[in-house]
Amino acid sequence: MSMLSKKRKNLWKWIVLIIMLLPLWMWLAWRFTPKRNLVIAIVDKTSMTPHGQEHLSLSWILNHERFTLTRGRLYSVSRDYFGFFPQQNEKYRIKGLERFSSDQLEQLSRDCDLAYYTDTYGVYYNEWHADKNAEGKSQLIYGGMSAQDIEFLRLMKTKKKLVIAEFNDVASPTPAIVRGQFEALFGIHWTGWTGRYFDSFDTSVNKELPQWLVHNYMAQHDGHWPFHKNGIAFVSLNDEVVVLEDSTHLLDPMPHILSFVYGQNQLHLPGKIKYNDWFDVMTITDTSNHAISAYDISVNANGMKELNKYNLPNRFPAVIMHGGNSYPFYYFCGNFTDNPIGMFTSYFKGISFFKWTLYNKDNPNERKSFFWEFYKPLVTTILNNYYKKLHPNG
Repeated sequence: MSMLSKKRKNLWKWIVLIIMLLPLWMWLAWRFTPKRNLVIAIVDKTSMTPHGQEHLSLSWILNHERFTLTRGRLYSVSRDYFGFFPQQNEKYRIKGLERFSSDQLEQLSRDCDLAYYTDTYGVYYNEWHADKNAEGKSQLIYGGMSAQDIEFLRLMKTKKKLVIAEFNDVASPTPAIVRGQFEALFGIHWTGWTGRYFDSFDTSVNKELPQWLVHNYMAQHDGHWPFHKNGIAFVSLNDEVVVLEDSTHLLDPMPHILSFVYGQNQLHLPGKIKYNDWFDVMTITDTSNHAISAYDISVNANGMKELNKYNLPNRFPAVIMHGGNSYPFYYFCGNFTDNPIGMFTSYFKGISFFKWTLYNKDNPNERKSFFWEFYKPLVTTILNNYYKKLHPNG
């Protein structure tokens, strides 16, 4: 064997050894990154399993960035939140802010650095008791934003502490009076419409297409359901349904989020990314609020005509930020925290360099790329900037 061949063989041995040891080094780098205390009131009223799917993405970031609830304890996905706590044999516990007195809410607002409302849709009887498979919504077990939530958020705003909320926090089943209080408090307004991309409107193919959506549309259109391709469905608070189908109404069936200059430069967001989950159609009522990202629905003339019938826009806010120094506030106009990820990767520092191995971006139904390319940089930057503001000396 020539000297050159030996050198090449040794080089490959070293490369293989480095690759094999890389995960260990990444874990050690995470393990020895200093912890940072950031007390967050996480509210999730829709946590159907101990895995906390509706706040899992936030928990991933808190763990990855080494934020702690106390001086030494990292956040637990299954314990460290307020809301619905599932147990075995269809049992559950409810530990929300509804049990707090005004004095306790005041104390909580002093103790917490920020509040993040990830989901208040709640849990319904038919969904929780899986063997009771009736059509349509059933009796609500727990959910909706409450008067105590509003009181707590008002206290947090008064103390100029960061508040983050997102999709469905003010939609059904939140009472209209509570919704109005939230809207007045933070200068945004829900139009009463939500929407989502579906990869097929063919009821014989897509078994996950909600039956209530099809039934409500047919009730408004003499029993007709003429759709078979993919596209976007809008649903109103009054159960109105608007369907935009590929080619018939849409130039591109996939909704996209466009981020403007501030979002790209300051929050490290991509200029454009697909979004295939639920969103709400919001408007801004406070001139100090700004949309740093917007949904773009690519409609043709027929699609625009259909939207105009219901006063629906084809471009509307995706991320709303309150500007100025009066109080920090963000509203994410979509189901941003619910992503199909696991906690395992959060234990490796620098994992983002390998994010391209963790999803297939060409698959229109995958949602992992949204976490890695949009949600993670957005929330990580917000939390890191806020922590630096609270602790300017490190």
